[in-house]
Amino acid sequence: MKHLPTIAGVLLGLLFLMFGLNFFFPFLPAQPQPPAGTPPALFMGALYPTGYLAFVKLFEISGGLLCLFPKTRALGLLLLGPVIVNILAFHVFLTKGAGLTQPPVLAITVLSLFLVWTHRAGFLALFRTPASA
Repeated sequence: MKHLPTIAGVLLGLLFLMFGLNFFFPFLPAQPQPPAGTPPALFMGALYPTGYLAFVKLFEISGGLLCLFPKTRALGLLLLGPVIVNILAFHVFLTKGAGLTQPPVLAITVLSLFLVWTHRAGFLALFRTPASA
C-alpha cells in the first residue's frame, strides 16, 4: 500500500511526458481530426497556430518529470492541475462528454485525484493562514 503513490506518480508522469514529447517529436499514431467547423476543431485551430499548445505541452513535460520523483511530485501536480482541468473541460463542454471514457483521460483523472488525495496535507497547508508570531 505504501508503494501505490510512487506507482501512481510514475504512471501519471510517464503519461504526461509521453503525450507532451509526442507533440514535439511525433511517435504515436495521429488522432483523427474533429470535423471542420465543430467547436473542438475551432478550439484546436486556435491553439496550434498561436503556439499556445506548445506552451501547454512544455507544462505537461515539466509536470510529468516532476511527478516521477516523490520529492517534487506535489509541485508537478500543481503544474499539471490546470492542464488536467482543461482536458476534462474540453471533453465536457466542447465534445459534449465524448472522450471522457477514453483510457488516457480516465487514467489521468484517477491517478491525479489519487495523488492529490495522498498529498492532501501538503496542499491544505497552502490554504492555512500562518500563526501570528
